[in-house]
Amino acid sequence: MRLTVLGSGSAMAVPDRAQTGLLLETGNRALLVDCGSGVLGRLAGTDVGYEGVGTVLLTHHHLDHVSDLLALLKARWLADEDHLEVLGPPGTKSLLDGLLDVHDYLDGRVDLGVREVTAGDEFSAGGFDVTATETRHSMPGHAYRFAPTDSAVTARNGPVAFSGDTEAFAGVARFADGATVLLHDCSFTDDVDDETGNHPTPTRLGETLADVDVGRLYLTHLYPQTRGHEDEMTAAVAAAGFDGAVETARDGLRLDVPVEAAGDAAGGTDGDADGDANGSSK
Repeated sequence: MRLTVLGSGSAMAVPDRAQTGLLLETGNRALLVDCGSGVLGRLAGTDVGYEGVGTVLLTHHHLDHVSDLLALLKARWLADEDHLEVLGPPGTKSLLDGLLDVHDYLDGRVDLGVREVTAGDEFSAGGFDVTATETRHSMPGHAYRFAPTDSAVTARNGPVAFSGDTEAFAGVARFADGATVLLHDCSFTDDVDDETGNHPTPTRLGETLADVDVGRLYLTHLYPQTRGHEDEMTAAVAAAGFDGAVETARDGLRLDVPVEAAGDAAGGTDGDADGDANGSSK
């Protein structure tokens, strides 16, 4: 499976980071996870394009994760694509209904399907089997774990996990245990006081993941305060106890993640899967 980081930024815009968006591909299927501002443009620069994404999965409903959603719907309509499916936590239907109340000329332009999922659910979306767990954030939301539907690997043992926006805590750490790749919110440096308490700093994240078997960790949802401090952030995660490889995510990062190895990684083995995932980054 292939993972492309479309947006690694936050609600505070910077030139080189769009807001949150991930593209997952398997075979000829594609799944978009979150759709913040700038993600549509990044998506248009991929081989898949917005024409090839008929399914969007939302972690939660904050603006920096959904603001390009109707822009995607309109682009697909204008490209003569006739459907779009949106999945997300409870309230996703109300979100779409409200957006279309405001932009009512888009209502009915494509066949729009909405599915709401809850923590603990296992479901299929865009060619992937997915499982969800609750996050801790200022708005209810989900972290997700993914495996291609046509593989022998279950979603619970899937090679890729994504935290969405969340504090660092044991629940999401256990959920990601065994993943080949984990993308986790790490919005601030250690010296920034997050008044909301809803985003982890590197040391807190490293402490939380200290006993977790993850091949490679990517820090994402990066605020402008992190610019120029990427190396110290990754070093702080490692110093706090996380013993896997750690990097900061960047827009345009592409990883080819081996699915067969993910079953082994979920059982506690190491090495080759992590190297393959890292070696395929561009």
